[in-house]
Parts: sequence; C-alpha cells; structure tokens
Amino acid sequence: MTAIGYRAGVVTLAALHVYPVKSCRGLAPAEARLTDAGLEHDREWMVATPEGRFVTQRECPRLATVQVALNAGALTLSADGGGKVAVPLELRGVPVEVIVWRDRCQAHDQGTEAARWLSAWLGRPVRLVRFAPAQRRLSDPAWTGGVDAENRFSDGFALLAISRASLADLNARLAVPLAMNRFRPNLELEGLPPYGEDGLEDLLAGELCLRRVKPCTRCAITTTDQSSGKVDGDEPLRTLKTYRWDTQLRGVTFGQNLIVVAGAGTRLCTGMQLQAVAATSV
Repeated sequence: MTAIGYRAGVVTLAALHVYPVKSCRGLAPAEARLTDAGLEHDREWMVATPEGRFVTQRECPRLATVQVALNAGALTLSADGGGKVAVPLELRGVPVEVIVWRDRCQAHDQGTEAARWLSAWLGRPVRLVRFAPAQRRLSDPAWTGGVDAENRFSDGFALLAISRASLADLNARLAVPLAMNRFRPNLELEGLPPYGEDGLEDLLAGELCLRRVKPCTRCAITTTDQSSGKVDGDEPLRTLKTYRWDTQLRGVTFGQNLIVVAGAGTRLCTGMQLQAVAATSV
C-alpha cells in the first residue's frame, strides 16, 4: 500500500457523523461538540449480549436498520415496521461490566423495555448499555505515542476521518459505487487528494488539535448495505485488497483513526476550515 503525500494546507470539514449506538445508524448534524473521547454521544451506547459482550454488524448486520434519534430528553430507537422505544437520558441504570474487544468497560444497563425491543427486532437476546461517564477507556498507547487518548465504545480510537476524494477514487474502481456510510466515518474531509489523509500528522483550528495515529483496517461491515442491513457480496474488500493491503496490519485500510490531543469543548461544524499538517514520513 502506498500513501499519497500531501503538503500542509487547508482542508474543509465537509460532513460530520455521530453514531450514538455502536453499529446502529448514525446522525449527520451540522455541528457537534468535541469531547476528549470524540464527538459528543458518539458510541456512548452499545448493544451487548446478556453476558456483556459487544454486538456489532459483523455478526448482526440487521443492526444497520436500527434508526437513532437523540434529543435533550431521550435516546429513541426505531425501525421501519418495528415501532420504537425511548430511553430517558437521565437514566443511569444498573452498573454492569461489558467487553469491547479485549477491554473490560464499566457501563449501565438501559433497562428491560429497550432490551425487549432490540431483542425482538434483532431476533436474539441482547441488552442496551451506556458507557459509564466516570471511566476513561484509553486507546492503545503503542499507536498514540504515549498520549492518554480516550474513546468510548468505538473499536479503539476517538475519531475516523476519510477524504471524499478517497471514496471517489475507490468508486471509480468498482462496478457499483458505494455510499460513504459503508465506512462509518466521523469526519468527511474535502481538499485532500485521494488517500491524502494517510499523510496527515495533525488537523488544527485554534486550540483544536486532532492527530492521525493509525490506518483503519476494514472488516465485513463495509460489505453490508446500510439501508437494508443485508450483506451485499464481497465489495469493497475485494477491490481494496488489490491496492490497499497493509502488510504490517495484515488487512486492507481505508480512512485514518484520529485522537483528540487538545480542544475538547470545541464545536465542530460543517464547512469549518482546518489546517492540515503533513507527517514527515508515512
């Protein structure tokens, strides 16, 4: 895999995406508050087995059909033809321990009603849990350069950024173009060449500093149609493997994981200009 270099310059934050419930549908707000662990409410809730192990679209593609709404009073889950259920935001719930990959995290169970609705829609017994606000789940320091970088129930890092030019380049190689939602980024960037995000060091704006730390290796979720919740063949993984294989990570990469170095409390908004600082080597 070869990263395409990029000189320092200005890029535009073209779109924002927040995924309140891990692996369920996301929101595309015009602006969002940044926290030390990423965008506010991103991956703050998660579907888990009754034993506390995380459940994602990898083993349950139907999660893609669960729509999410978030307002000042409640998190609401719904599905076409499946009704809806609301969980009050003030609800803390019973403390439980859950597992995300190799991490054991403290969480709060969100109650029987939410569990019953999700279990019926997904066709398997599950619970809805919420990340415990007092805990800090840290990203792997081997990638963060020793920075204590927080995240919640993401796969491992606070943010995922993808250049729109990267998707355009990939789609030019596919028989059927794919939407950006196949890749579930938090930040869509304009002003970079294809795969220019690979060559970034930092994204800066005032006190804000977001740092690129690790390429995102892609899994079978990218083969799931995010509208129907059904696996749709083996693309884009088959094509990505022909030119985006990372021998070190032993997988195909698309997009870059970022951490929040500074600027928690900043409100990010679409159209925002960010100073892109290029890495000395990629």
